[in-house]
Amino acid sequence: MKIDWAALGLVSVVSLAIGVVVVVLFALGTVGLAARRTTVGGRHDGQGPTLGRTTGSAIAGVCFAACAAILLYGLYLIAA
Repeated sequence: MKIDWAALGLVSVVSLAIGVVVVVLFALGTVGLAARRTTVGGRHDGQGPTLGRTTGSAIAGVCFAACAAILLYGLYLIAA
């Protein structure tokens, strides 16, 4: 039995990179949701960054959609 070490290394590197990308995208989506704060009386409470509700929702939606797309593409590659 002969092992193609180059192919094994390539699969390992790509898997690690995609794993990091998915974690970062999910974290950014969570930050987008957490930053959707409304101000009380026009003032900010001073804890953490704030975004408008629309901007925070858009960032979260794009990040979570990208995570879902990567997941579905991986399942497609396994099933095909």
